[in-house]
Amino acid sequence: MKELVESIAKALVDHPDDVHVTETNHEQTLTIKLSVNPADMGKVIGKQGRIAKAIRSVVYAAAANQKKRINVEIV
Repeated sequence: MKELVESIAKALVDHPDDVHVTETNHEQTLTIKLSVNPADMGKVIGKQGRIAKAIRSVVYAAAANQKKRINVEIV
């Protein structure tokens, strides 16, 4: 999942070297934190959060076969 979020984010931003993704694995949840350059924050979130929602939808669909809940946070 980490690689998926990282590849999507790097395709969206102007500063792909500043994209950092961390995973925190708990018992029933997997938290993915995405941090980007402050200048690229708007590109990752999108108008009214549409791009962020699309990223979350892709990650949820990719994780459908896992028995864990996935949280994607944009920091």
